[in-house]
Amino acid sequence: MDNYRDENKTEEKDHEVILVKENHQQEPHSARHVMSDETKKKRGLGWFRPLLGGVIGGSLALGIYTFTPLGDHDASDTTKQTATQQQTESLSAQNTAAKSSKSSNSSSASTTADSDKISNMVEDISPAIVGITNLQAQSSSSNSFFGSDSSGSSSGDTESGSGSGVIFKKDNGKAYIITNNHVVEGASSLKVSLYDGTEVTAKLVGSDSLTDLAVLEISDKHVTKVANFGDSSNLRTGESVIAIGDPLGKDLSRTVTQGIVSGVDRTVSMSTSAGETNINVIQTDAAINPGNSGGPLLNTDGKIVGINSMKISEDDVEGIGFAIPSNDVKPIAEELLSKGEIERPYIGVSMLDLAQVPQTYQEGTLGLFGKQLNKGVYIREVASGSPAADAGLKAEDIIISVKGKETDTGSELRNILYKDANVGDTVEVKILRNGKEMTKKVKLDQKEETTS
Repeated sequence: MDNYRDENKTEEKDHEVILVKENHQQEPHSARHVMSDETKKKRGLGWFRPLLGGVIGGSLALGIYTFTPLGDHDASDTTKQTATQQQTESLSAQNTAAKSSKSSNSSSASTTADSDKISNMVEDISPAIVGITNLQAQSSSSNSFFGSDSSGSSSGDTESGSGSGVIFKKDNGKAYIITNNHVVEGASSLKVSLYDGTEVTAKLVGSDSLTDLAVLEISDKHVTKVANFGDSSNLRTGESVIAIGDPLGKDLSRTVTQGIVSGVDRTVSMSTSAGETNINVIQTDAAINPGNSGGPLLNTDGKIVGINSMKISEDDVEGIGFAIPSNDVKPIAEELLSKGEIERPYIGVSMLDLAQVPQTYQEGTLGLFGKQLNKGVYIREVASGSPAADAGLKAEDIIISVKGKETDTGSELRNILYKDANVGDTVEVKILRNGKEMTKKVKLDQKEETTS
């Protein structure tokens, strides 16, 4: 209504202006008078009307702008942007929480699954793990108390030591166990404790001191499980492994310890009844204690990847155990089964590391000097009719290489002969004699005999 009135006023004003102009043209004096009389009143409010119209128009426009969607544009956009941002952040937080929860649940489920897998594996393989008791003949004599002249003696097999083993084969009513040589060495009889507690007598099929392995035979009457060999060449550092055995004897039989492969292709020096030798091993931090010797080192699939053999036992050393790799164990076990022994090349010398010979003797008697000192194998004696004797080797010669490989120690010489040569091979042997280097060709014969 106000708008309508304003429009009428505007029309009246315009009309007046037009009339004034027309009157002014027709009657100048009269028109001037009309303007004077009428406009005096109008000019008093003339300056106010435009201002008032502007204020009213601006207010209406502001009202329309404020209370219509057009007026809400900027505020709405800001509000919408804020709401959208908050909604996005909320959804992002929810998604993150969901992912975190899912990841946590997945990790927990994975850990549980891994634990269940190992537990199931241990339950499945345990019947193949055995305890071994080494019994040795003992004789004793005792005198009667209080100075009596009577005396007596008694003899019998007594427990000398114990270890572990794993059943790896069944055939024709027999079951076969792989273990360490040092577990069974010197035994007059052997007892095997099975998973169900049954004790049976075992027969030694064959043993090899240089690889520290032995194979036993028992009846398969109570045997329900056989373990399989895995491929030790596939082992990686950090891979999980499990050791099972009888640490400290029967009271803690089939103890399970878990660890990782700490290192592969390690070489350690081992003292055996056949002399010092270097042996290839797997290093692990799985706990290996006395009595674990001969037991299996298993991967998470329950395959034998090693035979636990030794550990470093010192006050400031922890978690360093060693196992013979399955790829080294398997051919030795098969040869022991078929032949009862390991056939190795024989050269027929007794020897000593040159570094153990006094330097004054090396220089004065052997004629060595400079870089020749303390490196090589000193021949103490050559067996008559041996391959070494036939090749012209003599006592006090120094063997410095075999088949082109340096031999600073007796264990290195054995490793070259036993791993890189076969019975019947002819090999080049470099020696030092009175400080002069020469080469001899030695045709290797049968297994090395015991030498001191």
